Amino acid sequence: MNSNQRPVGAVADRPLLTKIVSASMAGTVVEWYDFFLYATASTIVFNKILLPTMGNEYDGIIAAFLTYAVGFIARPLGGVVFGQLGDRLGRKQTLQITILLIGVVTVLMGCLPTYQQVGVWAPILLVVLRFVQGLALGGEWGGAVLLVAEHAPDKDRAFWASWPQAAVPLGNVLATAVLWVLTSTLSSSAFLAWGWRIAFWVSAVVIIVGYIIRTKVTESPIFEAAKAELEAEKAAGYGVFEVIRRYPRGILVGMGLRFAENIMYYLVVTFSIVYLGTGLKMNTASILGVIAIAHVCHFAVIPTIGRIADRVGRKPVYLIGAILTATWGFWAFPAFGTKNTWAILLTIIVGLVFHALMYSGQPAIMAEMFPTRMRYSGVSICYQVTSIVAGSLAPVFATEWLKATGSWWPTAVYLAIACAITAAAAIALRETKGASLHALDAADAVRVGAADAGARA
Repeated sequence: MNSNQRPVGAVADRPLLTKIVSASMAGTVVEWYDFFLYATASTIVFNKILLPTMGNEYDGIIAAFLTYAVGFIARPLGGVVFGQLGDRLGRKQTLQITILLIGVVTVLMGCLPTYQQVGVWAPILLVVLRFVQGLALGGEWGGAVLLVAEHAPDKDRAFWASWPQAAVPLGNVLATAVLWVLTSTLSSSAFLAWGWRIAFWVSAVVIIVGYIIRTKVTESPIFEAAKAELEAEKAAGYGVFEVIRRYPRGILVGMGLRFAENIMYYLVVTFSIVYLGTGLKMNTASILGVIAIAHVCHFAVIPTIGRIADRVGRKPVYLIGAILTATWGFWAFPAFGTKNTWAILLTIIVGLVFHALMYSGQPAIMAEMFPTRMRYSGVSICYQVTSIVAGSLAPVFATEWLKATGSWWPTAVYLAIACAITAAAAIALRETKGASLHALDAADAVRVGAADAGARA
């Protein structure tokens, strides 16, 4: 056994675990920088230069959000494709592919011609690139969190696996900060003419750094053992169809947990920009500055809540998050209406703390639902398929309701209903605090053996 290998039952020591977390976060920061850069650009750039002129400003934003939703539609397909690869080849190789793919696509987005230059080809090219970006991101999350979760000790899994989650707001901070600098230093005409492209091109440098860091990590011993068993025992399958057949309850509960969390996030970080900028006519640079500060707070609180989930359990933390989130819309939009910067900042920060109560424990919860041989596919389905009917449509619905009624009430009610669904899933969740992934694999082997014996009988 060489110095880089550990026994199957071993837990990574803290220096190695820190290195793995850093590798996971490095790529995740970059990939979500690219993804959320698109989200923010949809509200302030794409609706003006890459799409045809609409009847009013809300229609242009809705059209931009629909191109944004294309990425969410692609994400489940990416989860299926890269989930299969991740369960068969490994988490590390799959993550190296996804980070390169999303980097190339984002640089190309910065090179797109405008609608005035090439007509309908501008939105067509935008949609194609957005689809490929979503495809790559669909394979990113599962691999990033599992790389950490499968190395982490059982008693601290929620804490360690929450760090890749914290990389998401960090990537968003970076995207928001870059756009804030550009909108603050350039005139509106210069920003729309060429300045926005810089934000997309910047990602190339960081992509290279993230890729190099990810080449330094190793697969977890539990995955290597599961891979060897799969090769030796062909009866035990892997991948998407196997996890749906064997663990339908886990899939449904995982999707229910994801529903309100995903809707909440995109209402806070995407629709808030529309409501404040287009609805209340506030300055774009000021809005982006507030959002950036809120993301820093979100980054700081996620690991703390992950630690709490290791101490008191996954279920109570998640359920409290769903209940508190249900109230947010009813007091957040009136607070926005004051146009007071400090009130708006506090409202967005509190909203992201509510979100973190659900978001922080997700990697540990979902990793503890599925055995190693199909874990990548299982967590990817739960996470990515739900985003089609949740996060992708939430800004579209909210903007349409704002245009049609001029009111925030439909959005607040919509969020509360979503939270009721997620609360029901949290109640149905089996508490897995401190669960052993090795014990889960052993139970799965017994289950497969019994099912195969029954089939032969």
